[in-house]
Amino acid sequence: MTDAYRFDPTILREYDIRGIVGKTLNADDARAVGRAFGTMVSRQDGTRVCVGYDGRASSPMLEEAMVDGLTAAGMIVFRVGLGPTPMLYFSVKHLGADAGVQITGSHNPPEYNGIKMLTDSGPIYGEDIQEIGRIAGDGAWHSGNGSAKHLEVMDDYVDRLVAAFDGDGRDLTVAWDSGNGSSGEALRRVTAKLPGKHILLYDEIDGTFPNHHPDPTIPENLVDLQKAVLDNGCDLGIAFDGDGDRIGAIDEQARIIWGDQLVAVYASDVLKDHPGATVIADVKASQTLYDEIARLGGNPVMWKTGHSLIKAKMAEMGAPLAGEMSGHIFFKDNYGFDDALYCGIKLMAIVARSPEPLSALRDRLPPVLNTPEVRFQVDESRKFAVIDEVKQRLAADPGSDVNDIDGVRVTTGDGWWLLRASNTQDVLVARAESQTEEGLDRLKAQIADQLQKSGLPAPDFSQSGH
Repeated sequence: MTDAYRFDPTILREYDIRGIVGKTLNADDARAVGRAFGTMVSRQDGTRVCVGYDGRASSPMLEEAMVDGLTAAGMIVFRVGLGPTPMLYFSVKHLGADAGVQITGSHNPPEYNGIKMLTDSGPIYGEDIQEIGRIAGDGAWHSGNGSAKHLEVMDDYVDRLVAAFDGDGRDLTVAWDSGNGSSGEALRRVTAKLPGKHILLYDEIDGTFPNHHPDPTIPENLVDLQKAVLDNGCDLGIAFDGDGDRIGAIDEQARIIWGDQLVAVYASDVLKDHPGATVIADVKASQTLYDEIARLGGNPVMWKTGHSLIKAKMAEMGAPLAGEMSGHIFFKDNYGFDDALYCGIKLMAIVARSPEPLSALRDRLPPVLNTPEVRFQVDESRKFAVIDEVKQRLAADPGSDVNDIDGVRVTTGDGWWLLRASNTQDVLVARAESQTEEGLDRLKAQIADQLQKSGLPAPDFSQSGH
């Protein structure tokens, strides 16, 4: 590949490269990304790149093309094979590589696939992804005679996960749902080495996702796990997304534990070992989480939504724990990356050591009323402009308490409401939280009022939140 190469512009996303296989993403694209990313790595004097892939039918083909591109750029490629995205992250640290690439469509439908990248200094996102497009568009490739070899890392990855279990209390019964995603094989090996009884659902890796969509933030995807917990008298249930970097959880009563509630449970444990430490969460998280971190003696920090952004902020602040509503949760003790298997093992250990059931840990947070994360379509050319218009109107109101690090999060006597633009889709996201139904209605009315002033209809808040 010596000439310039142009990608379909829709695939160069904020946090990764993603498209529909055969339409907007194909082997030539993966080869060009490999060559361009290899060029970026070589500019930083790097040569060693780990490559892994998920269980989608198109992933082996895209992985092959990616390796071709990387070796054409002079990279030494370690092919670590089929597994969850966190195994790829682990392999970069474990093998002392300079960078890593995972072929994965994450939790997208089966016809999608994508590419996640990182260097040893952090995730590749935002401007770096646009730079890959520029390198390809200019044909500014680095050329070299690279090499590739297969390396087995899953056993070492599994051993590290098992070593993270520090539950010296009672044996548990745990239900796990891999959703036919790429974490299935690793999960089988891990649970075979953990104490207690383990019920595994949909651990066969199948990129068509025949049982349910692998997104644990959507309640209907947790129905089978909830049934397994109740039928088997489990102490907890744990679910993964398609590539194993996001966790979902339910308690022994089969109630969903949302992402911010999970961070609170982890914070109660982490802050015992790191008193006064910073814990980071995203702008969509409940105020009850920030209050709980402070009550536990920690320093709560609110940051932008987006796993790459949270990961970078965590590294900058040296925080031992960070997380977001979507189920991306990060432990500094685990290299600071998001690994749902690691998070599941940590949750299991906390429950094993606790004299109380998981439901009691969940219920330490005071009950609040909130909307779900309501997403509604807005023209791409308007989505950021609308947020700017709302900011300007609120700035003119001296009584407004506004946090504008990621959209606008407005705190009132009734609670808080949020409007932000998605970095990955042509949508705006709205959310509100209050102590009372009346307060929640007033917050929703404020969101509707601001949107109407910018010429947009009010979103549908009819779904229930948590």
